[in-house]
Amino acid sequence: MRKADRLFQIVQILRRTTRPVTADAIAAELETSKRSVYRDIAALIGQRVPIRGEAGIGYVLDGGFDLPPLMLTADEIDAVALGAQWVAGHADPALARAARDVLAKVAAVLPDDMRAILEDPSARTPPSWDTVEDPVDAAELRGAIRAARKIALSYTDLSGKRTERTVWPLVIGYLDAVRVLIAWCELRNDFRSFRLDRIAAVTILDDRIPMDPGVLRRRWHATLGLPRTN
Repeated sequence: MRKADRLFQIVQILRRTTRPVTADAIAAELETSKRSVYRDIAALIGQRVPIRGEAGIGYVLDGGFDLPPLMLTADEIDAVALGAQWVAGHADPALARAARDVLAKVAAVLPDDMRAILEDPSARTPPSWDTVEDPVDAAELRGAIRAARKIALSYTDLSGKRTERTVWPLVIGYLDAVRVLIAWCELRNDFRSFRLDRIAAVTILDDRIPMDPGVLRRRWHATLGLPRTN
């Protein structure tokens, strides 16, 4: 690997996390020596890249630093294409449209040889699953998630029983052939997942979630598997 490519990859590795990354970990990923990593880190710092840390502890890239946009490798283009095409074929209409817009914007600024990778039909994801239209607007739910607002749900559980819930929405995910809302349920005092096709009605409340949503999401991620369904 050329030194310039290696320097770029070191910055990419540090961008992925806010935790210190050791020289051993960087060397292993780049298949090089720790000595080379130390030299490269010193070179980056000399070029005013805001890297903090030291040998034996790890390195962190301070916020506010960025690289020129769309310096993508072929593998990165494949990843963008695969992810955006999957969303375009499986998400709700608003998110699917956003995914198609992303692909169009990326394709518009790529060189011709790299645009061919993005547009390669062999990289397409399978068509979307057959499913009934969700009775609720997923875009509205995403708006509540971003605003950290509570939601009142009218929900039908697996047994067919209708319940009224007040939940703290965290994320919309995909499970098999259905979309689900992951939330903290005030009724159950626990994390729960709610299938969007079983939500009969939604009211976004004025009440805000009474804690940092990021902390709540980390607590959910710490649980094993998906939260129990209702």
